[in-house]
Amino acid sequence: MIPKIFNRSKSVVSKPARSKVLPKLSKKHLGDKVPKRGNKFAPVIASALLKASGWRTVGEIPNISQAVVLALPHTSNVDGIYAIPSLFALDIKISIMGKHTLFKVPVFAQLLNWIGVIPIDRGNKGSVLQASIDKFKTGEPLFLGLSPEGTRQYTESWKTGFYYLAVGAGVPILPVAMDYNTKEIRFMSLVYPTGDIEADLPKIYSQYKGVLPRHLARLSQPLQDMNNAAE
Repeated sequence: MIPKIFNRSKSVVSKPARSKVLPKLSKKHLGDKVPKRGNKFAPVIASALLKASGWRTVGEIPNISQAVVLALPHTSNVDGIYAIPSLFALDIKISIMGKHTLFKVPVFAQLLNWIGVIPIDRGNKGSVLQASIDKFKTGEPLFLGLSPEGTRQYTESWKTGFYYLAVGAGVPILPVAMDYNTKEIRFMSLVYPTGDIEADLPKIYSQYKGVLPRHLARLSQPLQDMNNAAE
């Protein structure tokens, strides 16, 4: 299936304009409840790399200790070159899930733990969801990063596991956008899931209106539909 691409108007492909709405984010803006890495040197180095690349981090990160963090849109391996320094510059710790077999080598396991990778046995989908919920239920600070597109290629729909994880754990969803038009990593408004996924998903989609990925043709269909409707 050939994906339907939303119209690339002049406002989208013209010279990038900085956001006039969302304030610039820095390490000093993080509250005491937000999970942090606690590294003194990494934020300094990462901030310099981010500045040199022309990217910046904007928005607001609420002073909460737990959330499901959505990373969108993700259409290229290059995304990490800009996204990772932005997180280290903030000194924020956003964990991700990884295969438990990766932790068999002690030295490598220490590195993965430092990065924030949580070992998960992916052999059973149901157990992955429950194991993720259990991680939140411990009460420990946890921002868990997920990519609901599930692929760097075009997809017709999002994987909805992130939503049921947030519902089951009783935590909010924090959407984060990577916009190649404005060169911004954008932390957006929290969405508190009600249990009605049909009502809640549009609240998330709408926050990505106009966000330009690295590869436009790979933008997921829900975000294309939302942009087409906006036009």
